[in-house]
Amino acid sequence: MSQMASEITPGKQIVDLCKRYTLFSWSAQEAVNPIPMVRAEGVYFWDADGKRYIDMCSQLICSNLGHGDRRVITAIQAQAEHLAYAGPSMATEIRAQIGPMLAAHTPGDLNRFFFTLGGAEANENAIKLARQFTGRSKIITRYRSYHGATAGAISLTGDPRRWANEPGIPGIIRVLDPYQYRCAFCKDNPEGCTLDCLHHVEEIMGYEGPKNIAAVFIETVTGTNGLIIPPEGYLQGLRQLCDRHGILLICDEVMCGLGRTGEWFAVDHWHVVPDMITMAKGLTSAYLPLGCVAVSERIAEYFGKNVFYGGLTYNAHPMSLAAAVATLQVLEEDDLIGNARRMGKVMAELLEEIRRKHPCVGDVRSMGLFGAVELVRSRKTREPLAPFNGTSPEMNRLAAFLGENGFYTFIHWNMVFTSPPLIITEGQLKEAFAILDRGLEITDHSVVE
Repeated sequence: MSQMASEITPGKQIVDLCKRYTLFSWSAQEAVNPIPMVRAEGVYFWDADGKRYIDMCSQLICSNLGHGDRRVITAIQAQAEHLAYAGPSMATEIRAQIGPMLAAHTPGDLNRFFFTLGGAEANENAIKLARQFTGRSKIITRYRSYHGATAGAISLTGDPRRWANEPGIPGIIRVLDPYQYRCAFCKDNPEGCTLDCLHHVEEIMGYEGPKNIAAVFIETVTGTNGLIIPPEGYLQGLRQLCDRHGILLICDEVMCGLGRTGEWFAVDHWHVVPDMITMAKGLTSAYLPLGCVAVSERIAEYFGKNVFYGGLTYNAHPMSLAAAVATLQVLEEDDLIGNARRMGKVMAELLEEIRRKHPCVGDVRSMGLFGAVELVRSRKTREPLAPFNGTSPEMNRLAAFLGENGFYTFIHWNMVFTSPPLIITEGQLKEAFAILDRGLEITDHSVVE
């Protein structure tokens, strides 16, 4: 009896109860093997058995401030004592406070905000806003995209996570991505990018009828589908194309916004102002759930006279807004956008080092502290180390090694993500990359040249 009891660790108890009574997302429940996370501080977290992990994925690329910032926690506590909840039709002090703070950082005239409880809800409401504003029904999205798991957001999504939820909402049209490493348009062009991916979008618009298209809806920098950074001229060309046909440009910055790429918003790198930006994750550093749709003054003016048919019980929830106000203040006071830019250069150098050293590394991509490593069996053929929408024994072994050595990240198909909290230091980055460097020796054995 005592021997059996000694084998039941605190971590195992937590995992067993969570698996017994709760459902985990995107998983066959019998296969899940969660970490029993109990404490977190800065760029680290600990499991129930005392093991420390460096959080190289900011949990789900959302804990931008790192863990346990007392300024945000104190703001949440103070708001709970003052006013824990107000209905969506109420005006509150914290709602009045966040508007001008956020408007100071959103591009152009995106100065009006509709608050939700997450990124998927933000994208859902952006669909409604676009269709009601334009009177059009079709929306163009991309195949290598993820926009959320709710009915409309999963319909926008291009990756295979939508398959089990189809048929989705009508009117969704998909186009190919500006994926330079595997570009179908430029693979035989020795001089590089032709922006034919942009011409492809224009061609699809013609087939669908531009007057039927409400919006082009993209992740500014693609997240979990491979960290795809658009080539120079793509975003500017997309803006011009939309303007030509009266189509809205909506940029999903749920993952890449709020400092992640080294600017307040990723669109700022290209000096493009979309008609809407959706955000979440880094807006509160995930201390409380909050999403937001930022809309232009032109769209806001339309809904000044016309009813917006959309609503949420938790719209502009005071406690979530308090977390957002405190998060924005920390981002400003600690110059974390600047740190993301500075440490982003360090991370880019570390990524390039492992690309040169390890033959299994086909490509590395990063912008600020938003990074990914793409693993291949052959650099010549670029055959991925795991198939599209699948995994492989090699990727599983790499994932196991990283976890055993306290390196926590998101591994998707043949890609390993490196997106730590924006507070990370050069020393901490090097500590993490030393673990990744050792782990890639496992996948190097799978290379066939």
